Amino acid sequence: MKKLILILLFFPIVGIGQNTYQIAVLKYNGGGDWYANPTALPNLIAFCNENIGTEIKKEPATVSVGSSDIFNYPFVHMTGHGNVVFSSNDVENLRKYLLAGGFLHVDDNYGMDPYVRSELNKLFPENNLIELSNNHPIFNGKYKFKDGLPKIHEHDAGPAKAFGIIVDGRLVCLYTFESDIGDGWEDSEVHNDSPAIRLIALQMGANILEYAFTY
Repeated sequence: MKKLILILLFFPIVGIGQNTYQIAVLKYNGGGDWYANPTALPNLIAFCNENIGTEIKKEPATVSVGSSDIFNYPFVHMTGHGNVVFSSNDVENLRKYLLAGGFLHVDDNYGMDPYVRSELNKLFPENNLIELSNNHPIFNGKYKFKDGLPKIHEHDAGPAKAFGIIVDGRLVCLYTFESDIGDGWEDSEVHNDSPAIRLIALQMGANILEYAFTY
């Protein structure tokens, strides 16, 4: 709860018990489809509000990387398949947001990895992405994932991996790779995933939001 109180100081629109706080999709430049998986966040929000006691607005906002509006949202989600470019203003703004208590989740929807890593490394050159161990708190929240990040879609058939940027002991950015966890949040008919796979994806997503709001 201490971390959540800190977030409230920096993000004044957040209101506990008032159904007034909102999360956002991150809009970025470079040509990548930042708007991919349109049903993912609404479904994750509904799952979290029902199962872990969050009170998040049903519809997520859209916010640009370089906009001051980003400070209105304690959690932003970034996805896509292609190129990503952060301008110097984007880097400065996103860095300030993360240092102020914000949280960024980046989900590689297959194809953005070669581009997004270099852009994320611009944020904190002294704190580059590191792979998270399976005992990290994000895998041990409301739902337990003893093997770490779950694999939702195959793509290159590599193992699902979670990377993070940690600043002063706090995970400020989570990068999920070779998992396609956001696909598992989408409406069932989009990818025809089984109910069991979708549940695992939503449970992991709930852990991510739980972590972002409490650490």
